[in-house]
Amino acid sequence: MSILKVNTIQDKGGNTLLSSDGAGTLTLPSDLKNTPAFLVNRTSSDQSISNNTYTKVQFNAEQYDTDNVFDSSTNYRFTVPSGQAGKYFLYTNVWCRGTDVSMMNYYVLAFYKNGSNIWEQHSNFTNNDIRSFGANMSLTLDLSAGDYIEVYGRININSGNPSFGNDPISGGPTTWFQGYKLIGA
Repeated sequence: MSILKVNTIQDKGGNTLLSSDGAGTLTLPSDLKNTPAFLVNRTSSDQSISNNTYTKVQFNAEQYDTDNVFDSSTNYRFTVPSGQAGKYFLYTNVWCRGTDVSMMNYYVLAFYKNGSNIWEQHSNFTNNDIRSFGANMSLTLDLSAGDYIEVYGRININSGNPSFGNDPISGGPTTWFQGYKLIGA
């Protein structure tokens, strides 16, 4: 006869931090996981955009999405689910491209919250124009259930058509967006 022993580790207040079923399965309470969490990217095709116009980046492929919080087919945005308000770490990288060598004057990358621009960064190449650039930024935000976050970009070029896409040299996704809820923040 075998005896199944269950062990629990608790803090001083009696809150469960870790439990084991005695057979090797460890369980963390749901509030001690960095979820919801997602990582999405732009597939191999470029997204054509208008010159010098803020345009939403269409992240159309999911690498993971723990709680179905990212819409990768219609709205291209992260939405905080019910019961998951808190601080979130968000990070994005967008490959900004002009069609011709030495034609990009500048780019702007922005986080939008509930449809409004809340945070942005940019680089200006006006006196030394370039063809493409991997723009990235991160931000920690206090979000409520129902809040949504989108990534927008704006590229100014001398001629041709700007786009968001992937670096053809690297071979991997270079336009992506990820985020997760912070534990204990």
